[in-house]
Amino acid sequence: MPHDHVISTLAALNALYQQPSEDAQRKERDYLDEASQRFIGASPFMLFASAGSAGMDCSPRGDQPGFVTIVDQRTLMFPDRRGNNRIDSLRNVIENPQVGLLFLVPGVNECLRVNGHARINNDPALLQQFAVDGVLPRSVLIVTVAQAFTQCSRAVLRAGLWQADPTRAAGAALDAHTDGLDQAVGCSAGR
Repeated sequence: MPHDHVISTLAALNALYQQPSEDAQRKERDYLDEASQRFIGASPFMLFASAGSAGMDCSPRGDQPGFVTIVDQRTLMFPDRRGNNRIDSLRNVIENPQVGLLFLVPGVNECLRVNGHARINNDPALLQQFAVDGVLPRSVLIVTVAQAFTQCSRAVLRAGLWQADPTRAAGAALDAHTDGLDQAVGCSAGR
């Protein structure tokens, strides 16, 4: 790959791209407006991005719509349900509280991006608020919102994300990658 076309300065990057439109800039908020709150309430799935000394992590989080609780316009909470115990993102939060959340709602082409600072809490009363069928999460992440804005639908539309794929080629590829280990290490749909 030729190195003479590598973009390595902000000046070179800015020369390559136009400035964001006024509408794109205006939609950014430092709080969760009513529309953002409704979107989060309808979302059964989000991607949770973090960074620490061991590297980056982006992990899926999902549950019934409403699994993310909105405390107020600047604060949201979500449970860390039982999973594979890798806790990569939680380790990152301990080292660096800056996080990014990307909320998706099936069938909706726009996404909601939230950036902020997270902390981990295991107060028994707080854990009880997130109990499902008597099962408590190990911890709850509390995020203070710094930025919130919708992402336009272009990426979701180009990907055909909500179009059914009967071949399930990607799922078969992942099964081959893990040699069926997901089931052996306790990665299942259960809580």
